[in-house]
Amino acid sequence: MSKRTWIWIALVAVVVVAQLVPVSRENPPVETELVAEEPVRGLLRRACYDCHSNETQWPWYAYVAPVSWLVAHDVEEAREHLNFSTWNRYDLDDQLDLLEEMGEEVTEREMPLQIYLSLHSEARITTAERKQIADWAEGLRSSTPPPTPPNP
Repeated sequence: MSKRTWIWIALVAVVVVAQLVPVSRENPPVETELVAEEPVRGLLRRACYDCHSNETQWPWYAYVAPVSWLVAHDVEEAREHLNFSTWNRYDLDDQLDLLEEMGEEVTEREMPLQIYLSLHSEARITTAERKQIADWAEGLRSSTPPPTPPNP
């Protein structure tokens, strides 16, 4: 066999063995949700929930290594940063900070990530929809009473 054939056999073997590396694609139970009325609720579900909630819809490529490793890592990192399914775990300060950051990220087109949008066209949001999300986040922030400072 030629050298090229051996390289292909080795490459296929590596890909097959890579499938044996376990990847967590867990969707823990939803504890609570951020309160949002339509159309914002639908926008958040469509553009954000796949990574930022415990309701991830795992696509077929999330089951094929090495891409599965990247997808699982990205979802884990996104949930650590903001998880709509565990909104109740954040204290008031964190909730207010997350709402502010959410508005900024969406307005500045940093979220949803371009790489995600290249595979999930349904998550694309228009400029008007971005403004709806940012306005909603700011409205929720301004209607929430400020946290009470601790007693000295």
